Amino acid sequence: MGKVLIKNIKSLLQVRESKEATEAIAGNEMKNLPSIENAWLAIEEGIIVAYGEMKDWPGITDWRNLEVLDADGCFVFPAFVDSHTHTVFADTREEEFVDRIKGLSYQEIAAKGGGILNSAKKLQQMDFDQLYEQAFDRLNKIMKLGTGAIEIKSGYGLTVDAELKMLRVIKKLKENHPLTIKATFLGAHAYPAEFKENHQGYIDLIINKMLPAIGEEGLADYVDAFLETNYFSVNETIKVLESAAKYGLKPKVHVNQFTSIGGIEACVNAGAISVDHLEIMKEKDIDALRNTNTIATILPSCSFFLSIPYAPARKMIDAGLPVALATDFNPGSTPSYNMSFVLALASIKNKMTPEEAINAATLNGAKAMEVESDLGSITLGKKASFVITKPIKNMAYLPYSFGENLIDKVFINGELF
Repeated sequence: MGKVLIKNIKSLLQVRESKEATEAIAGNEMKNLPSIENAWLAIEEGIIVAYGEMKDWPGITDWRNLEVLDADGCFVFPAFVDSHTHTVFADTREEEFVDRIKGLSYQEIAAKGGGILNSAKKLQQMDFDQLYEQAFDRLNKIMKLGTGAIEIKSGYGLTVDAELKMLRVIKKLKENHPLTIKATFLGAHAYPAEFKENHQGYIDLIINKMLPAIGEEGLADYVDAFLETNYFSVNETIKVLESAAKYGLKPKVHVNQFTSIGGIEACVNAGAISVDHLEIMKEKDIDALRNTNTIATILPSCSFFLSIPYAPARKMIDAGLPVALATDFNPGSTPSYNMSFVLALASIKNKMTPEEAINAATLNGAKAMEVESDLGSITLGKKASFVITKPIKNMAYLPYSFGENLIDKVFINGELF
Protein backbone atom coordinates (compact mmCIF):
# COMPACT_ATOMS: atom_id res chain seq x y z
CA MET A 1 0.00 0.00 0.00
CA GLY A 2 1.27 3.46 -0.85
CA LYS A 3 -1.19 5.86 0.79
CA VAL A 4 -3.84 4.82 3.30
CA LEU A 5 -6.37 6.90 5.17
CA ILE A 6 -8.22 5.32 8.08
CA LYS A 7 -11.37 7.18 9.14
CA ASN A 8 -13.98 7.03 11.90
CA ILE A 9 -11.60 5.47 14.44
CA LYS A 10 -13.47 5.20 17.72
CA SER A 11 -10.26 5.88 19.65
CA LEU A 12 -6.69 6.28 18.42
CA LEU A 13 -4.49 5.19 21.33
CA GLN A 14 -0.89 5.90 22.36
CA VAL A 15 -0.66 9.18 20.45
CA ARG A 16 2.54 10.91 21.47
CA GLU A 17 4.48 13.90 20.21
CA SER A 18 8.03 13.24 19.06
CA LYS A 19 9.71 14.49 22.23
CA GLU A 20 7.91 11.99 24.50
CA ALA A 21 7.59 9.21 21.94
CA THR A 22 11.02 7.77 22.64
CA GLU A 23 10.99 7.89 26.43
CA ALA A 24 10.07 4.98 28.66
CA ILE A 25 6.91 5.52 30.67
CA ALA A 26 7.49 4.98 34.39
CA GLY A 27 5.57 4.87 37.62
CA ASN A 28 2.43 6.94 37.88
CA GLU A 29 2.76 8.11 34.26
CA MET A 30 1.97 4.58 33.10
CA LYS A 31 -1.68 5.25 33.95
CA ASN A 32 -1.81 7.87 31.19
CA LEU A 33 -2.52 6.70 27.63
CA PRO A 34 -2.92 9.68 25.30
CA SER A 35 -5.72 9.18 22.80
CA ILE A 36 -7.85 10.93 20.20
CA GLU A 37 -11.54 10.07 20.08
CA ASN A 38 -13.37 9.87 16.75
CA ALA A 39 -10.11 10.07 14.87
CA TRP A 40 -8.42 9.54 11.52
CA LEU A 41 -4.91 8.33 10.66
CA ALA A 42 -2.92 8.77 7.45
CA ILE A 43 0.07 6.73 6.34
CA GLU A 44 2.26 6.98 3.27
CA GLU A 45 5.12 4.78 2.10
CA GLY A 46 5.09 2.89 5.39
CA ILE A 47 5.25 5.98 7.63
CA ILE A 48 2.69 7.76 9.83
CA VAL A 49 2.24 11.17 8.17
CA ALA A 50 -0.85 12.68 9.84
CA TYR A 51 -3.68 12.12 12.30
CA GLY A 52 -6.42 14.10 13.98
CA GLU A 53 -10.08 14.35 14.92
CA MET A 54 -12.77 13.60 12.36
CA LYS A 55 -14.07 17.14 12.70
CA ASP A 56 -10.73 18.17 11.18
CA TRP A 57 -10.96 15.53 8.43
CA PRO A 58 -8.18 16.37 5.97
CA GLY A 59 -9.02 18.00 2.69
CA ILE A 60 -7.84 15.58 0.01
CA THR A 61 -7.27 16.86 -3.49
CA ASP A 62 -5.50 13.84 -4.93
CA TRP A 63 -7.34 10.54 -4.39
CA ARG A 64 -5.15 8.60 -6.79
CA ASN A 65 -3.51 5.52 -5.23
CA LEU A 66 -5.23 6.29 -1.93
CA GLU A 67 -7.04 3.56 -0.05
CA VAL A 68 -9.60 4.60 2.54
CA LEU A 69 -10.55 2.24 5.36
CA ASP A 70 -13.52 2.79 7.66
CA ALA A 71 -12.72 1.85 11.29
CA ASP A 72 -16.14 2.71 12.68
CA GLY A 73 -16.42 1.39 16.25
CA CYS A 74 -12.81 0.19 16.29
CA PHE A 75 -9.75 1.11 18.31
CA VAL A 76 -6.33 1.67 16.70
CA PHE A 77 -3.09 1.44 18.63
CA PRO A 78 0.60 0.65 17.93
CA ALA A 79 1.53 -2.93 17.16
CA PHE A 80 2.82 -4.84 20.16
CA VAL A 81 6.56 -4.97 20.77
CA ASP A 82 7.46 -8.39 22.18
CA SER A 83 10.88 -7.85 23.71
CA HIS A 84 11.54 -11.35 25.11
CA THR A 85 11.03 -14.56 23.09
CA HIS A 86 12.66 -17.86 22.16
CA THR A 87 10.89 -18.17 18.81
CA VAL A 88 13.53 -20.34 17.10
CA PHE A 89 13.28 -23.91 18.41
CA ALA A 90 13.13 -27.41 16.98
CA ASP A 91 10.12 -28.99 18.67
CA THR A 92 7.40 -28.54 21.25
CA ARG A 93 7.56 -30.10 24.74
CA GLU A 94 4.01 -31.10 25.61
CA GLU A 95 5.26 -34.27 27.31
CA GLU A 96 6.82 -32.03 30.01
CA PHE A 97 3.50 -30.22 30.28
CA VAL A 98 1.95 -33.56 31.25
CA ASP A 99 4.80 -34.18 33.73
CA ARG A 100 3.94 -30.91 35.45
CA ILE A 101 0.28 -31.89 35.61
CA LYS A 102 1.45 -35.05 37.39
CA GLY A 103 3.30 -32.94 39.97
CA LEU A 104 6.87 -32.45 38.76
CA SER A 105 8.32 -28.95 39.04
CA TYR A 106 10.19 -27.09 36.28
CA GLN A 107 13.44 -27.71 38.16
CA GLU A 108 12.68 -31.43 38.62
CA ILE A 109 11.96 -31.85 34.93
CA ALA A 110 15.26 -30.14 34.11
CA ALA A 111 17.12 -32.38 36.57
CA LYS A 112 16.01 -35.52 34.72
CA GLY A 113 17.19 -34.25 31.33
CA GLY A 114 14.17 -32.27 30.26
CA GLY A 115 13.77 -28.55 29.92
CA ILE A 116 16.39 -26.53 28.09
CA LEU A 117 18.67 -29.52 27.51
CA ASN A 118 15.78 -31.36 25.86
CA SER A 119 15.26 -28.49 23.41
CA ALA A 120 19.01 -28.25 22.80
CA LYS A 121 19.29 -31.92 21.85
CA LYS A 122 16.47 -31.60 19.32
CA LEU A 123 17.78 -28.37 17.86
CA GLN A 124 21.29 -29.71 17.42
CA GLN A 125 19.82 -32.45 15.21
CA MET A 126 17.69 -30.18 13.01
CA ASP A 127 19.12 -28.61 9.87
CA PHE A 128 19.24 -24.89 9.17
CA ASP A 129 16.55 -24.77 6.49
CA GLN A 130 13.96 -26.59 8.58
CA LEU A 131 14.65 -24.37 11.60
CA TYR A 132 14.30 -21.28 9.42
CA GLU A 133 11.08 -22.39 7.74
CA GLN A 134 9.44 -23.29 11.05
CA ALA A 135 10.43 -19.98 12.63
CA PHE A 136 9.27 -17.98 9.59
CA ASP A 137 5.87 -19.67 9.81
CA ARG A 138 5.66 -18.87 13.54
CA LEU A 139 6.46 -15.22 12.84
CA ASN A 140 3.61 -15.04 10.33
CA LYS A 141 1.21 -16.27 13.00
CA ILE A 142 2.68 -13.92 15.59
CA MET A 143 2.27 -10.95 13.24
CA LYS A 144 -1.41 -11.77 12.59
CA LEU A 145 -2.05 -11.41 16.33
CA GLY A 146 -0.79 -7.84 16.36
CA THR A 147 2.95 -8.01 17.11
CA GLY A 148 5.08 -5.64 15.04
CA ALA A 149 8.53 -6.19 16.54
CA ILE A 150 10.10 -9.13 18.29
CA GLU A 151 13.32 -10.07 20.08
CA ILE A 152 14.52 -13.65 19.48
CA LYS A 153 17.10 -15.44 21.61
CA SER A 154 19.45 -18.28 20.89
CA GLY A 155 20.14 -20.64 23.81
CA TYR A 156 18.78 -23.93 22.54
CA GLY A 157 22.08 -24.79 20.89
CA LEU A 158 24.59 -24.95 23.75
CA THR A 159 27.39 -25.95 21.37
CA VAL A 160 29.42 -23.63 19.18
CA ASP A 161 27.90 -24.94 15.95
CA ALA A 162 24.32 -25.06 17.19
CA GLU A 163 24.37 -21.60 18.78
CA LEU A 164 25.77 -20.13 15.58
CA LYS A 165 23.15 -22.01 13.57
CA MET A 166 20.38 -20.46 15.66
CA LEU A 167 21.78 -16.96 15.32
CA ARG A 168 22.23 -17.37 11.57
CA VAL A 169 18.58 -18.42 11.35
CA ILE A 170 17.60 -15.26 13.24
CA LYS A 171 19.80 -13.16 10.94
CA LYS A 172 18.06 -14.61 7.88
CA LEU A 173 14.67 -13.93 9.48
CA LYS A 174 15.74 -10.32 10.02
CA GLU A 175 16.60 -10.05 6.34
CA ASN A 176 13.42 -11.62 4.99
CA HIS A 177 10.52 -11.15 7.39
CA PRO A 178 8.54 -7.88 7.60
CA LEU A 179 8.63 -7.80 11.41
CA THR A 180 11.32 -5.75 13.12
CA ILE A 181 13.61 -8.34 14.75
CA LYS A 182 16.45 -8.12 17.26
CA ALA A 183 18.78 -11.05 18.04
CA THR A 184 20.05 -12.03 21.48
CA PHE A 185 22.86 -14.49 22.20
CA LEU A 186 21.82 -16.74 25.09
CA GLY A 187 24.59 -19.32 25.12
CA ALA A 188 24.52 -19.05 28.92
CA HIS A 189 21.05 -20.61 29.08
CA ALA A 190 21.99 -23.88 30.81
CA TYR A 191 25.09 -25.97 31.31
CA PRO A 192 25.32 -28.85 28.82
CA ALA A 193 25.53 -32.30 30.43
CA GLU A 194 29.22 -32.63 29.58
CA PHE A 195 29.93 -29.40 31.49
CA LYS A 196 27.71 -30.13 34.48
CA GLU A 197 30.74 -30.37 36.78
CA ASN A 198 32.91 -27.98 34.78
CA HIS A 199 31.16 -24.63 34.65
CA GLN A 200 34.33 -22.71 33.89
CA GLY A 201 34.96 -24.94 30.91
CA TYR A 202 31.62 -23.98 29.36
CA ILE A 203 32.08 -20.30 30.16
CA ASP A 204 35.49 -20.50 28.46
CA LEU A 205 33.76 -22.02 25.42
CA ILE A 206 31.32 -19.11 25.32
CA ILE A 207 34.04 -16.51 25.74
CA ASN A 208 36.76 -17.98 23.54
CA LYS A 209 34.76 -19.68 20.78
CA MET A 210 31.16 -18.51 20.55
CA LEU A 211 31.53 -14.79 21.12
CA PRO A 212 34.40 -14.23 18.66
CA ALA A 213 32.44 -16.01 15.90
CA ILE A 214 29.29 -14.04 16.73
CA GLY A 215 31.23 -10.80 16.65
CA GLU A 216 32.92 -11.64 13.35
CA GLU A 217 29.60 -12.34 11.60
CA GLY A 218 27.58 -9.65 13.39
CA LEU A 219 25.02 -12.20 14.53
CA ALA A 220 23.60 -10.62 17.68
CA ASP A 221 22.45 -7.30 19.13
CA TYR A 222 22.30 -8.39 22.77
CA VAL A 223 23.65 -10.92 25.24
CA ASP A 224 21.60 -12.78 27.82
CA ALA A 225 22.14 -15.34 30.59
CA PHE A 226 19.84 -17.35 32.83
CA LEU A 227 21.02 -15.76 36.07
CA GLU A 228 19.38 -18.09 38.56
CA THR A 229 20.05 -20.58 41.32
CA ASN A 230 21.22 -23.88 39.74
CA TYR A 231 21.91 -22.14 36.44
CA PHE A 232 24.37 -19.21 36.13
CA SER A 233 25.62 -17.41 39.22
CA VAL A 234 26.09 -13.66 39.44
CA ASN A 235 29.84 -13.97 38.93
CA GLU A 236 29.47 -16.40 36.03
CA THR A 237 26.93 -14.13 34.36
CA ILE A 238 29.07 -11.03 34.74
CA LYS A 239 32.03 -12.82 33.13
CA VAL A 240 29.86 -13.54 30.08
CA LEU A 241 28.40 -10.01 29.94
CA GLU A 242 31.81 -8.36 30.20
CA SER A 243 33.24 -10.54 27.45
CA ALA A 244 30.21 -9.90 25.21
CA ALA A 245 30.59 -6.14 25.66
CA LYS A 246 33.87 -6.35 23.72
CA TYR A 247 31.78 -7.31 20.68
CA GLY A 248 29.19 -4.58 21.19
CA LEU A 249 26.52 -6.82 22.73
CA LYS A 250 24.38 -5.15 25.38
CA PRO A 251 22.85 -7.13 28.27
CA LYS A 252 19.19 -8.22 28.43
CA VAL A 253 19.13 -10.75 31.25
CA HIS A 254 16.85 -13.48 32.67
CA VAL A 255 16.85 -12.84 36.41
CA ASN A 256 14.78 -13.37 39.59
CA GLN A 257 12.50 -16.02 38.10
CA PHE A 258 12.75 -18.36 41.09
CA THR A 259 15.14 -16.70 43.55
CA SER A 260 16.67 -13.33 44.40
CA ILE A 261 20.45 -13.69 44.57
CA GLY A 262 21.73 -10.18 43.81
CA GLY A 263 21.39 -10.51 40.06
CA ILE A 264 19.42 -7.36 39.39
CA GLU A 265 21.94 -5.02 40.99
CA ALA A 266 24.76 -6.75 39.07
CA CYS A 267 22.87 -6.45 35.78
CA VAL A 268 22.07 -2.77 36.32
CA ASN A 269 25.74 -2.11 37.08
CA ALA A 270 26.61 -3.94 33.85
CA GLY A 271 24.39 -1.57 31.86
CA ALA A 272 21.48 -3.91 31.19
CA ILE A 273 18.90 -2.62 28.73
CA SER A 274 16.34 -4.76 30.52
CA VAL A 275 16.04 -7.33 33.27
CA ASP A 276 13.39 -9.94 32.54
CA HIS A 277 11.09 -12.27 34.52
CA LEU A 278 11.20 -10.67 38.02
CA GLU A 279 8.68 -13.03 39.59
CA ILE A 280 10.58 -12.86 42.89
CA MET A 281 11.38 -9.29 43.90
CA LYS A 282 12.74 -8.07 47.23
CA GLU A 283 12.92 -4.43 48.27
CA LYS A 284 16.64 -4.36 47.46
CA ASP A 285 15.85 -5.51 43.90
CA ILE A 286 13.34 -2.73 43.38
CA ASP A 287 15.74 -0.22 44.92
CA ALA A 288 18.46 -1.36 42.50
CA LEU A 289 16.21 -0.43 39.56
CA ARG A 290 15.21 3.02 40.81
CA ASN A 291 16.54 5.96 38.79
CA THR A 292 18.21 3.73 36.19
CA ASN A 293 17.69 3.28 32.45
CA THR A 294 16.98 -0.44 32.83
CA ILE A 295 13.49 -1.61 31.84
CA ALA A 296 11.75 -4.10 34.15
CA THR A 297 10.23 -6.66 31.79
CA ILE A 298 7.64 -9.08 33.16
CA LEU A 299 6.34 -12.28 31.55
CA PRO A 300 2.93 -13.14 33.03
CA SER A 301 2.10 -15.98 30.64
CA CYS A 302 5.16 -17.85 31.97
CA SER A 303 3.73 -17.55 35.48
CA PHE A 304 0.37 -18.74 34.17
CA PHE A 305 1.82 -21.83 32.47
CA LEU A 306 4.25 -22.86 35.21
CA SER A 307 1.98 -21.91 38.13
CA ILE A 308 4.71 -19.80 39.69
CA PRO A 309 4.25 -16.37 41.32
CA TYR A 310 3.38 -13.39 39.13
CA ALA A 311 5.83 -10.50 39.11
CA PRO A 312 4.78 -7.76 41.55
CA ALA A 313 4.08 -5.25 38.80
CA ARG A 314 1.84 -3.09 40.97
CA LYS A 315 4.62 -2.70 43.53
CA MET A 316 7.20 -1.91 40.85
CA ILE A 317 5.03 0.67 39.10
CA ASP A 318 4.11 2.30 42.40
CA ALA A 319 7.86 2.49 43.13
CA GLY A 320 8.30 4.55 39.96
CA LEU A 321 9.77 1.90 37.66
CA PRO A 322 9.14 1.51 33.91
CA VAL A 323 7.56 -1.90 33.31
CA ALA A 324 7.38 -3.72 29.98
CA LEU A 325 5.36 -6.78 29.00
CA ALA A 326 6.52 -9.66 26.78
CA THR A 327 5.41 -13.22 26.01
CA ASP A 328 8.54 -15.29 26.76
CA PHE A 329 7.29 -17.50 23.89
CA ASN A 330 9.17 -20.80 24.06
CA PRO A 331 8.37 -24.54 23.89
CA GLY A 332 8.94 -25.33 27.56
CA SER A 333 7.58 -22.67 29.88
CA THR A 334 5.44 -20.39 27.67
CA PRO A 335 4.13 -21.94 24.45
CA SER A 336 2.11 -18.85 23.55
CA TYR A 337 2.98 -15.81 21.44
CA ASN A 338 -0.34 -14.06 22.03
CA MET A 339 0.34 -10.55 23.34
CA SER A 340 -3.38 -9.90 23.81
CA PHE A 341 -3.42 -12.74 26.34
CA VAL A 342 -0.40 -11.16 28.05
CA LEU A 343 -2.38 -7.89 28.32
CA ALA A 344 -5.23 -9.77 29.94
CA LEU A 345 -2.99 -11.55 32.44
CA ALA A 346 -1.23 -8.28 33.26
CA SER A 347 -4.57 -6.81 34.30
CA ILE A 348 -6.06 -9.90 35.93
CA LYS A 349 -2.99 -11.24 37.74
CA ASN A 350 -0.44 -8.40 37.86
CA LYS A 351 -3.12 -5.81 38.73
CA MET A 352 -2.12 -3.44 35.94
CA THR A 353 -4.77 -1.13 34.51
CA PRO A 354 -5.52 -1.51 30.78
CA GLU A 355 -3.69 1.77 30.17
CA GLU A 356 -0.61 0.56 32.04
CA ALA A 357 -0.67 -2.74 30.18
CA ILE A 358 -0.83 -1.12 26.75
CA ASN A 359 1.98 1.28 27.66
CA ALA A 360 4.02 -1.71 28.82
CA ALA A 361 3.32 -3.72 25.66
CA THR A 362 4.04 -0.91 23.21
CA LEU A 363 6.38 1.98 24.05
CA ASN A 364 8.11 0.36 27.02
CA GLY A 365 8.53 -2.85 25.04
CA ALA A 366 10.05 -0.80 22.24
CA LYS A 367 12.44 0.77 24.72
CA ALA A 368 13.41 -2.70 25.98
CA MET A 369 14.64 -3.62 22.51
CA GLU A 370 15.80 -0.15 21.48
CA VAL A 371 13.34 0.40 18.63
CA GLU A 372 11.53 3.30 20.28
CA SER A 373 12.58 5.77 17.57
CA ASP A 374 10.57 3.78 15.00
CA LEU A 375 7.87 1.90 16.92
CA GLY A 376 5.77 1.84 20.07
CA SER A 377 3.55 4.91 19.58
CA ILE A 378 1.38 6.74 17.06
CA THR A 379 3.82 9.49 16.21
CA LEU A 380 4.57 11.44 13.04
CA GLY A 381 7.54 9.90 11.26
CA LYS A 382 7.37 6.53 13.00
CA LYS A 383 6.76 3.31 11.11
CA ALA A 384 3.11 2.62 10.32
CA SER A 385 2.92 -0.57 12.38
CA PHE A 386 -0.39 -0.71 14.23
CA VAL A 387 -3.50 -2.79 14.81
CA ILE A 388 -7.17 -2.16 14.18
CA THR A 389 -9.45 -3.96 16.61
CA LYS A 390 -12.83 -5.41 15.91
CA PRO A 391 -15.64 -3.06 17.00
CA ILE A 392 -15.55 -2.88 20.81
CA LYS A 393 -17.25 -0.54 23.24
CA ASN A 394 -14.22 0.49 25.30
CA MET A 395 -10.54 -0.15 25.79
CA ALA A 396 -11.02 -2.22 28.96
CA TYR A 397 -12.76 -4.87 26.84
CA LEU A 398 -9.35 -5.85 25.39
CA PRO A 399 -8.01 -7.45 28.60
CA TYR A 400 -11.50 -8.25 29.90
CA SER A 401 -12.44 -10.62 27.08
CA PHE A 402 -9.28 -12.70 27.42
CA GLY A 403 -10.37 -15.65 25.28
CA GLU A 404 -11.45 -13.62 22.27
CA ASN A 405 -9.24 -12.50 19.39
CA LEU A 406 -10.13 -8.83 19.01
CA ILE A 407 -7.39 -7.98 16.50
CA ASP A 408 -9.07 -7.42 13.12
CA LYS A 409 -6.35 -5.91 10.93
CA VAL A 410 -2.59 -5.57 11.33
CA PHE A 411 -0.42 -3.04 9.49
CA ILE A 412 3.33 -3.61 9.46
CA ASN A 413 5.42 -0.85 7.89
CA GLY A 414 2.32 0.39 6.09
CA GLU A 415 1.36 -2.98 4.64
CA LEU A 416 -1.85 -4.74 5.59
CA PHE A 417 -1.44 -8.34 6.77
